[in-house]
Amino acid sequence: MAERVRVVNKAWPWGFVFLMAYVGAAIYFVGHSDGSFWGVILGLLQALIWPVYVTYHVLELIHV
Repeated sequence: MAERVRVVNKAWPWGFVFLMAYVGAAIYFVGHSDGSFWGVILGLLQALIWPVYVTYHVLELIHV
């Protein structure tokens, strides 16, 4: 008889944290845009990739 396997996903708190970080970044970048359609789209895209810029500048700061 096949044995049932129970999978427990405990990553949901981090998903919530990342969602809140994205929402906060989106509000920041869209708020600083010029209000045009493409400005808002660019703000949403910047909200997705801001951790890349932070990581790059931290690594550059510590000379890695």
